[in-house]
Amino acid sequence: MNSELMRHFVEAAEQLNFAHAARSQGVSRATLVASVKELEAELGHPVFDYSAATTTLTPAGIALLETTRIQWAKSAAAAAANVAPPGGKAKASKGKGRAPAVKGASRNGKRRQSR
Repeated sequence: MNSELMRHFVEAAEQLNFAHAARSQGVSRATLVASVKELEAELGHPVFDYSAATTTLTPAGIALLETTRIQWAKSAAAAAANVAPPGGKAKASKGKGRAPAVKGASRNGKRRQSR
């Protein structure tokens, strides 16, 4: 599944309002609804109850939201575990901040050796 579709679904499921969810995701309402419809087509069943007067999740939508939250929490924990601890050996810069020398170019402040 596309991560963008999942982000749109989770935002819509948490806010239970497509317009507010679209605004918080920085997309149009039509884009968010299209993402949810595409997700429903991939799953083969609806995740929102469109017959109700207000936006509600179907049982499948509730299960998908919980599963997604668990997976994202595991992913965040794994990413945090892979971060290197602070500290360690400092790396010295090469050339003390000067540009690298170009072969054959004159050096400012230095005279060429005559032969």
